[in-house]
Amino acid sequence: MIKVLVVDDDAMVRAGLSMILGGAGDIAIVAEAADGAEVPPLVAEHRPDVVLMDIRMPAVDGLAATEALRATAAPPEVVVLTTFHADAQVLRALRAGAAGFLLKDIAPADLVRAIRKVAAGEPILSPAVTRQLITHVSDGGAGERAGRARRLLARLSEREREVALAVGRGRSNAEIARELYMSVPTVKAHVSRILTKLALNNRVQVALLVYDAAG
Repeated sequence: MIKVLVVDDDAMVRAGLSMILGGAGDIAIVAEAADGAEVPPLVAEHRPDVVLMDIRMPAVDGLAATEALRATAAPPEVVVLTTFHADAQVLRALRAGAAGFLLKDIAPADLVRAIRKVAAGEPILSPAVTRQLITHVSDGGAGERAGRARRLLARLSEREREVALAVGRGRSNAEIARELYMSVPTVKAHVSRILTKLALNNRVQVALLVYDAAG
C-alpha cells in the first residue's frame, strides 16, 4: 500500500482528496493535517510515502513544511498542491525538493496515477513544464543562481553532464539511453551519481539546475 498524508487547510479539499485516493485500492490515507505545523509529528508517527502539501496555510505554509521535511533523513516524497499554473511559491517548493505539483482541479484518475508515479520515485513534473513555469515566474537572483549552477555542473564528468543536460530537456531514461548509446541501467546509475554529487533530491532539481546554468 502507498501511504499518503493529505495537508490542506480546507476541510472540503481534504475530504475530496481522501475520498478519491482512498478508493484506489492500493493507496491508504494514513492521516490528514490542516496546517504545515502538524506535518512533522504526523510524518514521524505514520511514515507516509507521499505527502500532498497545500502551499497557502495560516500558520506554517507548505513551503516551510516541505523544506523541513526534505532536510530530514529518509523523507517522504512531497507533492505541492496549487490553484495556479505559475506560482512563485510552487517554484520555490520545487527548489526545496518537492517531487512535483498538482493543480487542485486535477481529474481523479490523474491524481491516482500521479501518486503512484511519485511513490515509485518518478517526479510528476516534467522538465518541460518546469521550464515553462520558470519562464513565467521571476523570483529574483537569476544571475547568482546561474553562477552557482555552472559551478555545480562543473563537478560532473563529461558523460554525467551529457546525462544531466538530457534530463533538463525532459528526456526519459530510455530516451537518454538511445541518444547517448548506453543501457538504461547505466543511465540510472549516472542519474544516481549526479544526484549524489550535487546533493539534489530528484530529476526536477537537476532540470532546474540545468535551466539556471543556461540563464
